[in-house]
Amino acid sequence: MHEIRCGHCDRKLAAASGFTELQIKCPRCRTLNHLKAPSLPPERREHLHLSTPQCHSQPSAACSQA
Repeated sequence: MHEIRCGHCDRKLAAASGFTELQIKCPRCRTLNHLKAPSLPPERREHLHLSTPQCHSQPSAACSQA
């Protein structure tokens, strides 16, 4: 869970996860905060790519093990 704070007054606005893009208006200072989810570090992206079954490139080998 990621804590979301106002970029202007630092008030806690929300605690969220799983978002790609978010706009939230601060009730205290009325600033519109526009946030994008942080991208995965390169080593994490590579790990996800390697652990994903390759169903589209080798349907008989990878998908039969699932």
